[in-house]
Amino acid sequence: MEQIIQHQFFYAHPAAIVWDYLTKPDLMAQWLMKNDFEPLVGRSFQFRTGPIASLDFDGIFHCRVLEVKPQKKLSYSWSSGPGNGKITLESVVTWRLEPRENGTQVFLDHRGFAKKENLDFYNGLLHGWVEKLQNIDNLLTPVEHGSTGA
Repeated sequence: MEQIIQHQFFYAHPAAIVWDYLTKPDLMAQWLMKNDFEPLVGRSFQFRTGPIASLDFDGIFHCRVLEVKPQKKLSYSWSSGPGNGKITLESVVTWRLEPRENGTQVFLDHRGFAKKENLDFYNGLLHGWVEKLQNIDNLLTPVEHGSTGA
């Protein structure tokens, strides 16, 4: 049975600002991982972090942009494995943004955890995404007060 990660988070900021944190490589690196992302459908990119031997993970997420609707929806494949071209996790991350009166509601859907060997990844990302969503909020907070903390 496929496991699906779904979270939602409210940011007291316009969709344009939140969108930047989901699509600009330098901002994405602050809350997620180093990357070479460009919001162009069909574009391949990578997220890079440290390897995790217990997950048979070489530290590279191989991704491809599947859908881009500026300030509304972003979807990309999210695959990983132990290296040498072997992929053991094939999943899809989808972000939806809905403007609200005082900000933006963000919906995250990460699916593709159908294999038993992906269960540890699923469990780590289930809680990891919550932390990452909070990281965006922490980065946005200084913007609200007109200070960058520098």
